[in-house]
Amino acid sequence: MRRLAICTLALGCAVSGCTSARAPRYYMISIPHTAPPASAAQFPISLVVGRLYAPHLLRDDRVVYDMSDVELGVDEYHRWAEPPTGMIERLLAEHLRSSGQYLAVQRLTSNTRGDFILRGYLGALNEVDDPAGLKARFTLQLELFDVKQGRVVWSDSFTRDEPVAEKTVKSVVEALQTSVRMGLDQLSASLAQYLSTHLAH
Repeated sequence: MRRLAICTLALGCAVSGCTSARAPRYYMISIPHTAPPASAAQFPISLVVGRLYAPHLLRDDRVVYDMSDVELGVDEYHRWAEPPTGMIERLLAEHLRSSGQYLAVQRLTSNTRGDFILRGYLGALNEVDDPAGLKARFTLQLELFDVKQGRVVWSDSFTRDEPVAEKTVKSVVEALQTSVRMGLDQLSASLAQYLSTHLAH
C-alpha cells in the first residue's frame, strides 16, 4: 500500500537526484456533538479527564501501521495534527461535557480539582493489514478514580476493528473516526450507568 509508494518515491529521487522533501499531510479526528436530551441525568459531580497512557508510538504524531503480527511502523509523511493521546483526551472531555450530565468536565492541569478522575490507556489507533481486508483498530481502556475514597471504582474498555473502504490513509482515518465515536458513546454510557446506580449509595 503506501509503504510501496514511499519506497517508489525514495527510489525515484535517488535515480533522478532530486533533493526536495515530500511535504507531510496532517489528519485529525473530529466528532460532531449534539445538544443533550432534556431527560439527560444530571450527576452533581465534577469530572477531571486525566492523562491517557499509551505505547511510545501513540505519543508521537506519526500515523502508525502494522507490518506484521509483531511489528509496527510509522509513516513520516502522514501525521496527526496532535499526538493521539492528547487528541483522544480532548475528544473524551468534549464528549462528556456536551452530554450535559455533569456539573463540570475539565482536562487535567496542575491546579485542576474534581470529585473523580477519569484516566486510562490508549492501546491502539492504527491501521491493521488483516488477510480479510484492511481495518482500522481503536482500543481504549478507562477507569474512574474516586478522589475522596482514594480508589478506582469503575473501569471498562472498548476495542473495534473497523473495515476500511479504500487503501488510503484518509480512509483509514475516517474508519478510525467511526470507531472513536462508537467507543466514546459506549464508554460514556457505561460510566453514566455506573454513576446512576452507585452515586446515591
